[in-house]
Amino acid sequence: MILLKNLSKTYHSKNGKIDALQDVSLEVKKGEVFGVIGYSGAGKSTLIRCVNLLETPDQGEVLINDTNLMKLSQTKLRQERQNIGMIFQGFNLLKTATVYDNIAIPLKLSGIPKNEVDERVKKYLAVVGLEDKQQAYPEQLSGGQKQRVAIARALSHEPEILLSDEATSALDPETTEAILDLLLKINQEFGITILLITHEMHVIQKICDQVAVMENGQIVEQGNVIDLYSNPKHPTTKKFIDSMFTNTIPAPVINDLSAKGPIVKLSFVGHSTGKPALANVVKKFNVYTNILAGNIVQLKNEPYGRMIVHIEGEEEETKKAIASLKDEGVQVEEVSINEL
Repeated sequence: MILLKNLSKTYHSKNGKIDALQDVSLEVKKGEVFGVIGYSGAGKSTLIRCVNLLETPDQGEVLINDTNLMKLSQTKLRQERQNIGMIFQGFNLLKTATVYDNIAIPLKLSGIPKNEVDERVKKYLAVVGLEDKQQAYPEQLSGGQKQRVAIARALSHEPEILLSDEATSALDPETTEAILDLLLKINQEFGITILLITHEMHVIQKICDQVAVMENGQIVEQGNVIDLYSNPKHPTTKKFIDSMFTNTIPAPVINDLSAKGPIVKLSFVGHSTGKPALANVVKKFNVYTNILAGNIVQLKNEPYGRMIVHIEGEEEETKKAIASLKDEGVQVEEVSINEL
């Protein structure tokens, strides 16, 4: 569906050059929700704007359904762009046009017949839940409503691909949840492939199937969301995932950990989050467990939990307890007091 091969992009200014993309490659399969996450300056905005050639890479290939956009004429490129919808952080609505006209005008400019324009506007306003706002102006709408209009406008061209450029970062948490639910609904009901960029791990957690982590113009790690949550490799990935969990333990608690036994980080994936694994090892072995921190988050398709636990007991018994936890599908990593 979307295949980016070895993209590089450098910006030049009087202060020097900025390597926004450095040999970046990724593949988004049909029907996926693919997230790209990174901190400010990582290169993710440049990357997503290269997909529809709003930014032209210095090197590399951009293929959509096996068509290399880099080799198309401007006329052919405009035609291909009709298949790629895009929503922005800033909404990009015409302030002097009604909600209806904000969606209708681009359709008319594309040569869509008048009766079909009317059908599409009403259809996609219904999809985003704004049927009653057709004659409202952007200044009369909330931020979430403006973003819904922008989404309806993108959908009205009936694309196969939807690009989301930090679409929720200007919204409050409750509105963000509603917009993410809407994007998930669009993906599931219309089969539209979504590529989004974000700096918020919650967005990845909520709706994404696959994720790529960017830093300094490069993809430093990528894979399916559950794998990156349960086994992150790169320090930046670990930092993003750690932000979803409260691992800070008060110093007095740490100072009281004088009893024998290891401190372990437990990761629970899917069905293992519902098992009483800690209770079972206490019953089976001569150990005590002291939960120092923990949380469970819901990923798109399954829950993921993490705990920091002190397993108190003699070495042989704690080893047996850890082996038992692993047998239950729990990932176990021993940590030192200095890491807490």
